[in-house]
Parts: sequence; C-alpha cells; structure tokens
Amino acid sequence: MQAQHPSSGGSKAITPPGPRSSTFMPPRPLLATAMIGAALIGYLVHKTPDARQRLESLAEMAQTLGDLSDRDADVVARLLAKPIAVQQKGVSPC
Repeated sequence: MQAQHPSSGGSKAITPPGPRSSTFMPPRPLLATAMIGAALIGYLVHKTPDARQRLESLAEMAQTLGDLSDRDADVVARLLAKPIAVQQKGVSPC
C-alpha cells in the first residue's frame, strides 16, 4: 500500500522577504551581554591595556543604558579590580 500525496503544478503563494527578515536581531540586552562577553574573553586572553579599556567602556555603556544587570556589572568590576600578570612572549607557566 502506498500513501497518496496530492500535488499541484500550479503556482504557489510565497511571502517576499522583508528588508530585515534575513538578519537575526537579538534583543538589545542580549547583544550587550554578548559583546561584553567577547570583550571579557579578549581581556583574559590578551591581557593588554586596550582589551581592558574595551571591556571597561562596553560595560559602562551597557550599564548606563540599563542593558547590564547589577550582578553582571559586579562580575566585571571584580574582574577588573584584580591585577592580571602579563605573560612574556615565549614564556609559559609551568
């Protein structure tokens, strides 16, 4: 026994894509969290003054806009309060 699936050779209605339908736009707080997370990883990996400044400015901006929770801001502040020893190139910890 085979199942019968009706099909039509006629034209079918389609919905044309809107101007922004192909681009995912997350809510602003999620976008801010993602950007701060990337800056946080960059700071922990590279340990440069530029990476630190990027993290500080993104966190400050997100907190000012209300997109960063107090808890997340506290995590960033505690991380920035700790001094991070910069490793020399070619020297790895034992």
